[in-house]
Amino acid sequence: MKAGRMRFRGPLHALSDADRVQLLERAPVTDDMVRTTSEAIIDVVRRDGDTALISLAREYDKVRLKSLEVPRDEWTDALRSLDPSLRAAMERAATNIRAVHVAALPQRVEIAPEPGIIVGRRPDPLHRVGVYAPGGRAAYPSSVLMGVIPARVAGVAEVIICAPPTSKGQPEPATLAAAELSGADRVFAVGGAGAIAAMAYGTASIPRVDRIVGPGNAYVAQAKLLVSNVVGIDSPAGPSELLIVADDSADPAHLAAELLAQAEHDPEAVVALVTTDETLGAKVVDAIEKFLPVQARRAIIERAFAERGAILTAPSLREAIAFANLFAPEHLLLATRDADALLGDIRSAGTVFVGEVSSVTFGDYITGANHVLPTGGLARSYSGLSTADFVRWTTYQRVDRDAAARLAQDVAVFAEAEHLPAHAAAARAWRQST
Repeated sequence: MKAGRMRFRGPLHALSDADRVQLLERAPVTDDMVRTTSEAIIDVVRRDGDTALISLAREYDKVRLKSLEVPRDEWTDALRSLDPSLRAAMERAATNIRAVHVAALPQRVEIAPEPGIIVGRRPDPLHRVGVYAPGGRAAYPSSVLMGVIPARVAGVAEVIICAPPTSKGQPEPATLAAAELSGADRVFAVGGAGAIAAMAYGTASIPRVDRIVGPGNAYVAQAKLLVSNVVGIDSPAGPSELLIVADDSADPAHLAAELLAQAEHDPEAVVALVTTDETLGAKVVDAIEKFLPVQARRAIIERAFAERGAILTAPSLREAIAFANLFAPEHLLLATRDADALLGDIRSAGTVFVGEVSSVTFGDYITGANHVLPTGGLARSYSGLSTADFVRWTTYQRVDRDAAARLAQDVAVFAEAEHLPAHAAAARAWRQST
């Protein structure tokens, strides 16, 4: 790889308006074919249910399914047969994910804004949640853990998983092992937009859910948006993103490794470095050139670098952080001398890795933080998946008779100003406490 293969190079202030827009405005543009195909799949699944899903599996997955649901003994066999080292890593991840999400459970609150008035908010677990486990280029058992465990911690009554079938008619064994390990209730060998439609509307085999979470390809992402008027979804998801902010204390080999790791996810991945040290940027490129020939997913990495890769310089860390907040990346790595001092200034990132040692790969798998995160700049308004995504809030309020008498006149004035006389009359009925 030559330095020129990085799509964006040079000082931040020298970026053209067009380049700046391409870096910052990353919300995926809906491909007409993806939207049309996803709409058609949703329509046919909504109409024909299981029959449509079996037909779609034959068309897209090239497999003839005898049953959509995967029997429980297949999960237990998959976990029992799992490589011991992988099982140990997954169990460690599961323990950490559970610990982190237990600590972040939403809590019931009550407040008395005036004597005699109580207003409360209570987090109620959703009844049933669907977790999409992607297949395609690779299986992602880590995403199963990230979706199922927080739902269980939040108290969701039933958690189902949909995952694309392999040629054997079942999801990847590692996915089934993760389902068993995380405590899912049911697994279905269904993938793509069809799985999203089935969980949103329900079929004879697959129950309708209250929320759908989990990453997927462009068709899955589009389908989730299309059904979001009937079911809750997590944040809209797109290709993986990494922004590194670094100063001259950072090791170029470590930074190169981080950029390569995120770029191998997807040819449309966005990977960028903003540094206050121009020589560091050149050293990172040299390190990438050294490591690239041995990368198993080299073609994917090269395309990601060529289309959305960036190595940029900023005159100060202050300007680098300002750019990071505009960029609003899925992953932000602060590889600076005093990364903790910068953390408080970050307002728009899916998750922040504080210090060079805090590799993004640790967060992808095992720290316990959730790796289902907003992309496409949506970290400005969305957060990463958490237990809060698996509850809905019930607000309740209680007013005693004395408080009702004190409130009545002000409420009536408000109501009359809004031309709602019946509201005013209902309030005034409580003017005299009894």
